[in-house]
Amino acid sequence: MIEIINKSQCNGCHACASVCPKQCISMQTDNEGFLYPQVDSSKCTRCGLCEKICPVLHKKPIDETMLPKAYAAYNIDEEIRMQSSSGGLFTLFATAIIHRGGVVFGASFHDDFSVEHSFTESVEGLAKFRGSKYVQSKIGDSYKQAETFLQQGRWVLFTGTPCQIGGLYAYLRRDYDTLLTQDIICHGVPSPLVWQKYLDEKRKENKTISAVSFRDKEKGWKQFSMAITFANGIRYSKTLGVDSMMRVFLSDWCLRPSCHDCAYKTKNRHSDITLADYWGIEKVHLEMFDDKGTSLLLVHTPKGEAFLRN
Repeated sequence: MIEIINKSQCNGCHACASVCPKQCISMQTDNEGFLYPQVDSSKCTRCGLCEKICPVLHKKPIDETMLPKAYAAYNIDEEIRMQSSSGGLFTLFATAIIHRGGVVFGASFHDDFSVEHSFTESVEGLAKFRGSKYVQSKIGDSYKQAETFLQQGRWVLFTGTPCQIGGLYAYLRRDYDTLLTQDIICHGVPSPLVWQKYLDEKRKENKTISAVSFRDKEKGWKQFSMAITFANGIRYSKTLGVDSMMRVFLSDWCLRPSCHDCAYKTKNRHSDITLADYWGIEKVHLEMFDDKGTSLLLVHTPKGEAFLRN
C-alpha cells in the first residue's frame, strides 16, 4: 500500500491511482494545493501494484550513452506560431497524428481556468493545448483513456511534463508502436492553489475571465507577457518580470516539493521528443531569430526520429 512520507518523492503523476484494481486510491489536495495519493485502507487488498509501478520507487532505466539529436525549428504558419509559446512545433506533430486517425492528449484549461489533461481527435481541438500552462495539470483518467485508444490500434500523442510521461509508461507497463510521447524542458510546476488565488485577485476588478495566455507575444517572444481577457472586453497584460504570478513562478516560490528534487532533469528522457524554447538562438543561429519564437527540439528515440522524418 503506497504511503507518502516524503512529499519531495511524489510527482503526483496519478499512475498509482490509475492502476489500482480496486479503485481505492484517490488524489487528494494538500494545504499547498498539490495532489497526492490517498488510500482507502478498508478497500485495499494489499496487492502492492501501486508500489510496483511507482516511477519514483522503480525508475525506468535510460540509456545515458546516446545523446539526443538537437534541432532549432519553427512552424512556418505564422498564425499558429504566434499562438504558441515558442516555435509552434507541437501543432505540427499533433496534426500529423490526427491525420493518421489518432488522438492527442495535452494540458488544457477547464471552465474555471484550472488545468487538466484531456484529449482531442480533431485538428480544431488542438487549439486548447497550444501555449504553456504554468500550473500542474490534473491527469485524471488520461492514462486509462490513452491505453484504451492504444489497445484499439490507434496512434496516440501524449504530451506533458517529464514526470507525467514517466507516469504514463509506468501505468502502461509496456510500450506501443503507435504511442508517441513528447515532454518539455520543465522549470517546475506551480501550485494550482496559488494559481486560483491569483485568478481570484484578478476577478475582483473585472469579474468573468474569458481567456488566459501565460506566454502572450504582443511585446515579443523574449519579453512575453501574462495576458488575461475579461468578458467585459478589458485586457490585462504584464511582462514576465512584472506580473506577480510569473515572478512567483520563476523565483521557484510555489513549485511542487518534488520539483526541487526532480528525477527527470537529464539530457536523456523517457519521451520520444522534447520541446522547449530555444533561448539564446540569436547567439548561435541569428537567421533563426525574429523574436516570434524558436523551438528547441530534442529527439531521443528511433521512433521519434522516424516520426520527424515523415
